[in-house]
Amino acid sequence: QVQVEESGGGLVQPGGSLRLSCAASVRDFSTFYMGWYRQAPGKQRELVGSITSGGRTNYADSVKGRFTIFRENAKNTVYLQMNSLKPEDTAVYYCNRLTASGTVWAWGQGTQVTVSS
Repeated sequence: QVQVEESGGGLVQPGGSLRLSCAASVRDFSTFYMGWYRQAPGKQRELVGSITSGGRTNYADSVKGRFTIFRENAKNTVYLQMNSLKPEDTAVYYCNRLTASGTVWAWGQGTQVTVSS
């Protein structure tokens, strides 16, 4: 079973930055289309952005221009660089693969990001 482990969250002031990491225990990680998701209290999990096996990225409008996704295939890791953080970015952040069928790996624990002064 594939395991994903997110890390790097924390408490940050508005306008600050954080870099999240997600490591996946899977062979051929480089072939997987990966996504970062978040779930705020009382809300459904939403897709924040994604990165293809070739490194092409796409972002939700709410984070475009502030968040950047990149990957290090040699480390089976995908990153989420978050700049200009806002209180509304407060959520638990997760990563997982993206497929046309919606099939995903088992969700990890996620990493909490809290943006507050």
